Amino acid sequence: MTDSKRVIIVGGGHNGLVCATYLAKGGKEVIVLEAANEMGGAAVTREFSPGFKVSACAHLLNLLDPTIETELALKSHGLRLAKTNLKTIALAEDGNHLQIDGNRVSGGGVSDSDTTALVKYRRRMDRFAKLLGRLYSRKPPRIGVSNPSDLFGAAKLALDMRLLGREDMREFLRIAGINIYDILEEYFDSPLLKGALSFDGVLGTHLGPRSNNSVFTTLHRMSGRIGGKQGALAYPAGGMGAVTAALAAAAASKGVTLRTASPVARILVDGDRVTGVELEGGEQISADTVVSNADPRTTFFKLIGARNLDAGFVRKIQHIRMRGNAAKLHLALKTLPTFTGVEPDQLGERLVIAPDSAYVERAFDHAKYGEYSSSPALEITIPSIHDASLAPDGQHVLSAIVQYAPYELKGGWEAGREAFTNVVLDQLSRYAPDIRQQITHTELLTPADIEREFRITGGHWHHGELALDQALMMRPVPGAAQYATPLSGLFLCGAGCHPGGGVMGHAGRNAATAVLSGGSR
Repeated sequence: MTDSKRVIIVGGGHNGLVCATYLAKGGKEVIVLEAANEMGGAAVTREFSPGFKVSACAHLLNLLDPTIETELALKSHGLRLAKTNLKTIALAEDGNHLQIDGNRVSGGGVSDSDTTALVKYRRRMDRFAKLLGRLYSRKPPRIGVSNPSDLFGAAKLALDMRLLGREDMREFLRIAGINIYDILEEYFDSPLLKGALSFDGVLGTHLGPRSNNSVFTTLHRMSGRIGGKQGALAYPAGGMGAVTAALAAAAASKGVTLRTASPVARILVDGDRVTGVELEGGEQISADTVVSNADPRTTFFKLIGARNLDAGFVRKIQHIRMRGNAAKLHLALKTLPTFTGVEPDQLGERLVIAPDSAYVERAFDHAKYGEYSSSPALEITIPSIHDASLAPDGQHVLSAIVQYAPYELKGGWEAGREAFTNVVLDQLSRYAPDIRQQITHTELLTPADIEREFRITGGHWHHGELALDQALMMRPVPGAAQYATPLSGLFLCGAGCHPGGGVMGHAGRNAATAVLSGGSR
């Protein structure tokens, strides 16, 4: 016998916590089982050197749904932003940097025509990103079915697109699936501006600026609203772990049982339905409903087992593209580094090394052949400028996402880690000549490390590449695209399902709605 009211959430990442809270509000008895010693998944703050703390994987907040933030009262549970509306400083080796602040740009020798073009570009891209944001808050409709819910969902999508107006709707349909390189060439002349904007389209992906779908990933990144501003970036006080700590507190306040250090060994199956889970220590917990916050391959291959699934469905899961291609660098610093040409009040902004879009594309070329980039592109932050709790007094933490570092590196990461770390530090030194002298400790997380530490197959923090053939009603695969799966009682709520990666919470909320409505595939 199983418990029909009990729901087990496998994984205490942000989506799992969001899902758990909404289910508890809906009257369910919810247990969250997290393998690590704290809740949060890849959105955690941890010490990497004595006295130095860092957002371990995700390090900026830009996609958290304001509706979820309000409905779960996250501010009352401790969520606070240390800095909002971060500017982007596109670094130039000669020190003539360019600053992007929403639709305003200055420095870097930018022309008046580019200044005007950025306003036009952001107006249009913001409209398209808002369209995605509306779609993200509901389950994607299935195409070719007569179910009233799906028909209504398809009609809402069509109406949202039509409300763009004829010109913008045509432009959206023209560019949504193509590459960001060509779009930026249509708008701008400044190499620095094009480099920084193209970097936003490939961050955390296995794409280059010339890759199709890089416009889609750009829009995905812009779809959030932080502090009421479309596409804004923010530092949470206490790092990204503070976001999931607030989510955990919200879940606990609704009666959710939160269990850490409780790795799930397998999801129990009887025929075509789930009956609960078994932990690695042998403990079994029964439940009629299990919701997995793990990535699709982990869920179906490690926890369920391919033998319990249809062969055609197994092939679909095998074909999900989920090769991580970004590394994370953490530096403990004696004091603030000096970036040539960067003013002191700009050091706390988002610093980007992507001199032009062709540079970013060349950096991607290496990854195509299983090599790390010899001239990587970087997103650099120094969060301790805004949050002194992250480092000892007078000292600082630098955190950077490094493109490109392929999961399947030729020769393996054990052999390649030190050499790549030196490549990245050499790249930093071109812009901050004293950086090596300031370092007291270095940590580089490769995609293999991300896979191991956060239990994400392939080390891809989106749980699968963001692309139109792996989005909406295709995510993660047909037959499991509306949070329900082929096994009765098993649901998905992680980044591997609609709408994808990023600390946003939509997948968790949508999955809870599917469970409470008795959703089926």
